[in-house]
Amino acid sequence: MTGERRASLLEPAYVLHRRAYRESSAIAELFTAGHGRLGVVARGVHSSRSRWRALLQPFTPLSVSWQARGELGTLTDVELQRCPILPTGRRLVSGFYLNELLLRVLPREDPYPELFQRYAGTVTLLAGNSAEPPLLRCFERDLLVAMGYGLLLSHDTNGRPIESQRWYRYEIDKGAVPVTVPGGRLVVQGATLHALASGVFSDAGVEVQARQLMRAALRPHVGARPLKSRELYARYLGVKPPAGPRGMDNHGNDRSAE
Repeated sequence: MTGERRASLLEPAYVLHRRAYRESSAIAELFTAGHGRLGVVARGVHSSRSRWRALLQPFTPLSVSWQARGELGTLTDVELQRCPILPTGRRLVSGFYLNELLLRVLPREDPYPELFQRYAGTVTLLAGNSAEPPLLRCFERDLLVAMGYGLLLSHDTNGRPIESQRWYRYEIDKGAVPVTVPGGRLVVQGATLHALASGVFSDAGVEVQARQLMRAALRPHVGARPLKSRELYARYLGVKPPAGPRGMDNHGNDRSAE
């Protein structure tokens, strides 16, 4: 794609991350409806006269125009789709977690239109009163599906339907293997697999098992480097909300270069 000219006009998008670039510009990582993850230079965005400055923030539904020849494009226009209702507190941290996941696992300019709609819906629900664990686990589930690594949640490795009261050892590359005794790595109850499939979580035990299973399924794609958002979760519990992930402000903007 280095020599091929690409462009888009007022494409739905969200900002995943933004970092300073040169004196008054920024590099924004976008998640777009038609082109997936996209890196663009926003020229002059840190100028006090820039009308984009307040718009290029995470969780804000935007329409963006851009053009590109190399790996990085150039932003040419930004419009607000609608007034955002932003997550707050721990829910804001959950939003940063979603953004960091997409940055880690998605290649640039590979479209995921259904995942984009799921992301937009999840961000909206995070700003409301919906329970966080089902929202996060279902987004992780759909992210794996979009990448071609979806988990088999309806049947075990023998082809039999998953039973809520049975225990299974989940092998990420194979599926649910029935076991007679609970315990051990990635041994979960059938109810947990049903919960991941339906998005309805019945109790805290299901939430814990689902989190452990999804973390294991995502690990090969996320890599060994710790997620900053998980560090922020740990810091957030029991203390006042921190300023943001290391090197970020409360808008998710990287200030380490400023």
